Amino acid sequence: MKSTKEIEFVTLVQEHQNLIHKICRLYTNSDAEHKDLFQEITIQLWKAYPKFRGDAKFSTWMYRVGINTAISLYRKSKRRIQSFSFDDVSYKIPQTETYDDTQDQQLKSIYAALNHLDDISKAVIFLYLEDKNYKEISETIGISEVNARVKMNRIKKKLKTQLNP
Repeated sequence: MKSTKEIEFVTLVQEHQNLIHKICRLYTNSDAEHKDLFQEITIQLWKAYPKFRGDAKFSTWMYRVGINTAISLYRKSKRRIQSFSFDDVSYKIPQTETYDDTQDQQLKSIYAALNHLDDISKAVIFLYLEDKNYKEISETIGISEVNARVKMNRIKKKLKTQLNP
């Protein structure tokens, strides 16, 4: 029997799963890695969910957990994604990413440029592209608002150089 907490969690993750897919796309290079990272982020969200107090929006909390999971996982190149059984949650969260393949070439160029950024810069640009203001970016990543602005300006310059050689 599914608990109310489990149903609530699955519903929230399903509503916001495109955020997880965007993080996965930013920090992985293949479909297999994408699926593994999606699973790992979902596991970490589930483990951390009992501590979610609702002080921030669920999506903001989800960004933070997802980005921190991606950064910590891919900083350690030898570390493999642990296998984990969702026996506690007796159902799967279906991965239904809404992604339009018609813009594939443009997106590949952009993601190739983004892959040259360091992990923190990827997180900053990701949140910026999600229309987060500098205060939200700084709170999510754990840096000062001034530092978020400075990083964003440097990232813009770097991406302009890479995308318009």
